[in-house]
Amino acid sequence: MTETGEQDAPRTGTGRRTFLRSLAVAVVGAGVVGGAMVEDVLPGGPALRRAVGMTGPDGTVPDVVPGPVRTDRVDSAARGLAVDLSVISPPGVADPARLPVCLVLHGRGGSARGMLDLGLPQFLAAATARGTAPFHLVAVDGGDATYWHRRTAGDDPMAMLLDEVPRWLKDRGLAAPSGVLGISMGGSGALQYARAREGGLGAVALLSPALFASWRDAATVDGYQDEADWRAHEPLLHLDQPLTRRLAVWCGTEDPFCPAARRLADRAAETHFPRGAHTGGFWRRVLPDATAFVGDALSHRGS
Repeated sequence: MTETGEQDAPRTGTGRRTFLRSLAVAVVGAGVVGGAMVEDVLPGGPALRRAVGMTGPDGTVPDVVPGPVRTDRVDSAARGLAVDLSVISPPGVADPARLPVCLVLHGRGGSARGMLDLGLPQFLAAATARGTAPFHLVAVDGGDATYWHRRTAGDDPMAMLLDEVPRWLKDRGLAAPSGVLGISMGGSGALQYARAREGGLGAVALLSPALFASWRDAATVDGYQDEADWRAHEPLLHLDQPLTRRLAVWCGTEDPFCPAARRLADRAAETHFPRGAHTGGFWRRVLPDATAFVGDALSHRGS
């Protein structure tokens, strides 16, 4: 299963896809069973809905002028290589140093520049134009399939986040991160980061978090050295530890990670499970709400 976006839905031939869609629509039109839509009890369930494209509309990047974006190449001792650090700021801010900072953690196969391509500068500009309190988004390269922890010797993305990113931001006149937004693999990283941060965070927003309820599932992505490594870092196995009161989750009901994401419901201030798959189109659909949540939570931190 990839986590970078558009390729996740099962592929079918055009004729077969058309037939399946027609069959599903016809059955849905037959009515309800016990108060539930028939489409929710069809054999195949979410997998069938993914196959026929019944996953809700794709979101689009707002047609707005974004604020300043600065991308620097910095040397990370923790990762043993140079990484991109992208600072996304809202438009028209007189004193950037006074704004809170939210980290953005990308998914498997992603990058800091990929978060720019997703439209984060425009989503932030649109959110502040609607009245959301301004803040910075900061994206950094975390590796292809690291799950934001020390997967191999000499490459520790979490140490980078905890020890190096605050210094890099200070050098640029910005505050240390007080929030984190994670997408897919980055959702796992965001929860690990929240658990490791002394003093807690003002906001944690998760989009389609890649969480694994069993080692059998986790082993399929090759993101962990072994079962012991997974047990040490899998967020679902550490929900008894403090995170934040301001946790929000968005995950599509056709996303294979949805059952695991639902296990966060008791710990979250907000949970949203609309129709949607594990794609960039879904993330663009929910990013307006996610950016508004982060801005509101960070502006009220400590209240």
